[in-house]
Amino acid sequence: MGGEIIVGLDIGTTKICAVVGEIVPGGEIEIIGIGSHPSEGLRKGVVINIEKTVNSIKEAIEEAETMAGCEISSVYVGIAGGHIKGFNSHGVIALKEREVTKKDLERVIEAASAVAIPMDREVIHVLPQEFIVDDQDEITDPLGMSGVRMEAKIHIVTGAVSSAQNIIKCANRAGLDVCDIVLESLASSEAVLSDEERNLGVALIDFGGGTTDIAVFSKGAIKHTSVLSLGGDNLTYDISIGLRTPRLEAEKIKMKYGCGLASMIGDDETLEVPAVGERQNRVLSKKILGEILEPRLEEIFSLIQNELIRSGYQDKANSGIVVTGGSSELSGVTEIVEQIFNAPARLGYPRGFGGLVEVVNKPMYATAVGLVLYGAKCSADNKKFRIRDTNIFGRVVERMKKWFQDVI
Repeated sequence: MGGEIIVGLDIGTTKICAVVGEIVPGGEIEIIGIGSHPSEGLRKGVVINIEKTVNSIKEAIEEAETMAGCEISSVYVGIAGGHIKGFNSHGVIALKEREVTKKDLERVIEAASAVAIPMDREVIHVLPQEFIVDDQDEITDPLGMSGVRMEAKIHIVTGAVSSAQNIIKCANRAGLDVCDIVLESLASSEAVLSDEERNLGVALIDFGGGTTDIAVFSKGAIKHTSVLSLGGDNLTYDISIGLRTPRLEAEKIKMKYGCGLASMIGDDETLEVPAVGERQNRVLSKKILGEILEPRLEEIFSLIQNELIRSGYQDKANSGIVVTGGSSELSGVTEIVEQIFNAPARLGYPRGFGGLVEVVNKPMYATAVGLVLYGAKCSADNKKFRIRDTNIFGRVVERMKKWFQDVI
């Protein structure tokens, strides 16, 4: 094993997943290990019990280490939760040399980033969307261009300092350094979206256990991000209440028999429902399960549609909707999405890597695989992530320099 090892750690509400990737000669990424363990210390994407979360992380990491045959010391971690807020910003500078230099790029990003961020919030990402030199817009690489003024449009993602601190604390207590914290929908996009979709315009819906993350891409750049505090756990809760069965049994029923469209279920199909306490198990029509799940799925995706309409970016998804995440594997999800958004939808499967393709080629692993792919892009900038890092823009600029070198 000679290549650089990169590990993505998806600390989710229902599962904690570690994926180990190795950069092989030629720059390709091979997945060489995976570890997964039920998550017990989170609720709606936010840590509520440090000890339980640390134990779950340790279990997942140990499993991944055993499969990959290596020791894991640093990870790229995903972050989600209702506290995540994304917004667009804009900055303008005069070009001193009448030609765009790297120093100018740093200055314009800093000018666009000069917004008041409350002390209880942390900047997680500063993502360049486009540059404008004089009146020429839609520039992705302005280095060396002539002009007298330059503008930058960027997308800033912030999260609660306490939530970011708790995630880092859990990873540190599990014996891990955190290279970076990455918005989960941004990580998932690395694994499931094609360049054509990003350029034409696409809405990514990461349908997880505790949260549903939304990201809109257009002309190759991210335009909008938001997080909805609803997910697959709400479906499990509805089944548990509606069928009067324990939560664990409700989860099993959802995974085995769940279907989001009642019209897709045959009238004669049945399932056995374990009862609470000493009561007898019951045999019910599967139609009842569909009638429980369909309204909740319609509610979740209608809320997402409302969020896109509110943001003004609902018309940007020209290539359609990509749904990924563990809960997206439920039968009938893409059909409901197509009905609500009146646009083509597909399930997002991780791609762009070699190695254990058959093992991780599932929507539930999209975030963890995406964290590895994201980490591979940023591996040169290997500074450890720190809360309220005064050098946040320095890290962004370092990444941009690397990106521009790759472009050139």
